[in-house]
Amino acid sequence: MGCASSKKFGKPAAGYEEPDVLASETSCKNPCSPIHSSPVLAKEEFQLALFRNSKRANLFADRVFDLFDIKKNGVIDFGEFVRSLSVFHPKTATSEKATFAFKLYDLRGTGYIEKEELREMVLALLDESDLCLSDSTVEAIVDNTFSQADANSDGKIDPKEWEEFVKKNPSALRNMSLPYLQDITMAFPSFVMHSEAKD
Repeated sequence: MGCASSKKFGKPAAGYEEPDVLASETSCKNPCSPIHSSPVLAKEEFQLALFRNSKRANLFADRVFDLFDIKKNGVIDFGEFVRSLSVFHPKTATSEKATFAFKLYDLRGTGYIEKEELREMVLALLDESDLCLSDSTVEAIVDNTFSQADANSDGKIDPKEWEEFVKKNPSALRNMSLPYLQDITMAFPSFVMHSEAKD
């Protein structure tokens, strides 16, 4: 049984997007089981679903939520969720993952990644992974990464430099693939409707 069409259930909810269209436009080829409404996720629900944590503040989780919230209305609807989550699918092109990762690291939205932004994200990623490294080790990681990525030594990483850096260092995108997205319905059951078609 595939995704239900809105025709089968009458008029769709505001903001509804046909699951078959979403599937054809993203790497998520099975984004749902029968769905006829457009549920939304608040930040806490999103963090629990994607990061298994809704209580602890985390810059990485906040940045991912902000980038998923395309309409900037404080919630993520089903269309935003599937389109954005598609970047984490194992089959999504590396170039798309690199572009998304660049936006994650560009905390101030300047079009560049500055050293302090890189440091903040490294710390957030370590926190998300429950890793505790000494300040000197974190500084060494940041300094080494920044010196490799900032090819023209102007104190900032532009999108082209970032693209070249991730080509040479594919491990920089390690967090950009979530293997369990092969079957999104298992990971996010709140999007699944359990009722029968009405007469």
